[in-house]
Amino acid sequence: MEIENIVANTVLLKAREGGGGKRNGRSKKWKEMLKLPHISLCEELRNTIERDYASLCEKQPIGRLLFRQYCDTKPELRRCIEFMDAVAVYQLAPDEKRRDCGLNSAAHFPEIPQDVVASCRERLEQSPCKELFQEIVREYLSGVPFSAYQETMYFSRFLQWKWLERQPVTKNTFRHYRVLGKGGFGEVCACQVRATGKMYACKKLEKKRVKKRKGEAMALNEKRILEKVNSNFVVSLAYAYETKDALCLVLTIMNGGDLKFHIYNMGNSGFDEQRAIFYAAEICCGLEDLHRERIVYRDLKPENILLDDRGHIRISDLGLAVQIPEGETIRGRVGTVGYMAPEVIQNESYTFSPDWWGLGCLIFEMIQGQSPFRRRKERVKREEVDRRVREDQEEYSEKFSEEAKDICRLLLAKDPKERLGYQGRGAVQVKQHAIFKNINFKRLEANMLDPPFIPDPRAVYCKDVLDIEQFSTVKGVNLDPTDDDFYSKFVTGSVSIPWQNEMIEMECFKEINIYETDGALCPDLDMNRPNPPPKRGFFYRLFRREATLVVCLQLSKSDKDVPSY
Repeated sequence: MEIENIVANTVLLKAREGGGGKRNGRSKKWKEMLKLPHISLCEELRNTIERDYASLCEKQPIGRLLFRQYCDTKPELRRCIEFMDAVAVYQLAPDEKRRDCGLNSAAHFPEIPQDVVASCRERLEQSPCKELFQEIVREYLSGVPFSAYQETMYFSRFLQWKWLERQPVTKNTFRHYRVLGKGGFGEVCACQVRATGKMYACKKLEKKRVKKRKGEAMALNEKRILEKVNSNFVVSLAYAYETKDALCLVLTIMNGGDLKFHIYNMGNSGFDEQRAIFYAAEICCGLEDLHRERIVYRDLKPENILLDDRGHIRISDLGLAVQIPEGETIRGRVGTVGYMAPEVIQNESYTFSPDWWGLGCLIFEMIQGQSPFRRRKERVKREEVDRRVREDQEEYSEKFSEEAKDICRLLLAKDPKERLGYQGRGAVQVKQHAIFKNINFKRLEANMLDPPFIPDPRAVYCKDVLDIEQFSTVKGVNLDPTDDDFYSKFVTGSVSIPWQNEMIEMECFKEINIYETDGALCPDLDMNRPNPPPKRGFFYRLFRREATLVVCLQLSKSDKDVPSY
């Protein structure tokens, strides 16, 4: 029914636009939902949290902001932060602006104690390094300033945010919208956090379907890998929770559709070379972030590369990804027919080489408008496709420049030892290919380059609601207490970095992070003020009145029944 699809799309688009009101999709009670606890409730957290500078003051977004707020109160520390900011701007500056940025960095150079200067000189003599000054400043901040920070109200406020971050997550944390597609174990739908208005995609794994297929290890592996990776080019896991029937992964929503849709459904098949190379560069950055964590992806194909609102891509669906222990190799004949590397098809040992083969397949398909070893909608047996991958040489049309042909040939080398990206240097080697000569990877990694295509914000880039095939009911499977151990490992609530980014991005942090009211320290930060009792709800007040009325009537009746003497 067309009307059902129109209604579902209209509701989703309105949610994406922030609901059309001043609250930008937030609930009326959003401040109540995000109310910071009294600091006395955070004492256990204060005693158990790991006191690591890199984690608390650099990696965690709210921790980073609060440490910077503390540094702003000390002139000598403020100069350190200004210097670090100036260096960051310098590193991201276009070549023609680097000199001016470098001079600005020098102007913000902090006054450093003599012992630090001596250490710096010694390190320079040992091995010159352009990041040395930044590293020295970081070393300084992680010492006495970090220790002093932990005794301030700024660190107490960080503990309050961490307490809030660790609160239970349920289906009521979100509003749920139309189905966007299907995963291996259930549907994927759009959802919105009630407290912040942030949109996500909710991937549901039906408990009975997971159990029937013995997919517990695979599901938990995907969840843990998503949790581990923090990349602008890989979908992020923000929350993991459960309902009665499903395990739910709340992920980055990608409103621009997948590359398969754009390659084949937006005019002539394929992209112009510059667009293909931009996406290839971002995919290369995503693979670099995965490989840094020793994760091989193993399923690169157009369907798994998604576009966001701005036109940047992210790698999605990490169901086949696996972490490889240091110094080891793995085997596994997994992936998608036509995209699996020869060493995977032949069940040989490998590390990250299959991902560079997959990148070669993607670049070829984006430019040519068909995959290198199988024409679109060609009916051919799997064995024949596997034979082509092992034995046939791909053919290039006039759509390919010499540089495009060269990178595809290097990435599609049958022998993984001859493949671009194999020789230990991985993504660094791939990025140095001539086809990326116009890509400033530092700026690309910071999302500072404009994509070649921006999705239409009024479009829903997915199948109609009724065209998405529904799952059949799972029969003959019962859930029992023995499954609870698996569920407890899966259901871990909020993920720190995405959750904190959400609070900042949706401006909840800015509105809630107040230190003073009427010139005095906020009550929730004051240990000398008792923790106020929670507000009673409407039903409590209603039933309390009724109970009071009943007691009064009973007392009145008992007075009348007392005999007079």
